Amino acid sequence: MSTSGWLHPRVERHLISDEGEVIVDEVRRHPVALIKPVLIVLGGTVLFALMPLVDAFWWIFGIAGLIVVLIGLVRVQAVHMDRFVITNMRVFRVHGIFDRHLATMPMSRILDITVAKPLLGRIFGYGHFIFESAAQDQGLREIRYVGRPDERDLTIQRVLARAGLRGAGARHR
Repeated sequence: MSTSGWLHPRVERHLISDEGEVIVDEVRRHPVALIKPVLIVLGGTVLFALMPLVDAFWWIFGIAGLIVVLIGLVRVQAVHMDRFVITNMRVFRVHGIFDRHLATMPMSRILDITVAKPLLGRIFGYGHFIFESAAQDQGLREIRYVGRPDERDLTIQRVLARAGLRGAGARHR
């Protein structure tokens, strides 16, 4: 296996190409989702930088700093690997670094999409999608930190309309 599989989610592997499925939009998480992981990396760097200032047990700061930096870097990579994909047939989410998770919902099962835009989301241009489906237990309920959420919502609505799954009276918030 090439290392690119560890560093990139490669969503095209999940397409049903022989049935004509194509990607309409591949959505990365909004950069604001990187704030916490980057702060963790910076915190670990500060711990590591304090090492020369401490006489006794200086090595504890070094080890703790390295561990915290590694945790932060893993979380940065997790944000990078988290993709929400809109195709002409379905929506799906691929995420995870070591264990890959795939949650899929066919367009025909989407009953309602709620776009939640908190105040910071309105300022910075992100929102959260909440899907209601015909299934009782769904693996694809909430997609957080979606950039340009209104555009992405319209993209899904267009795909639904082209597939004949929505008419003029469709429920949508």
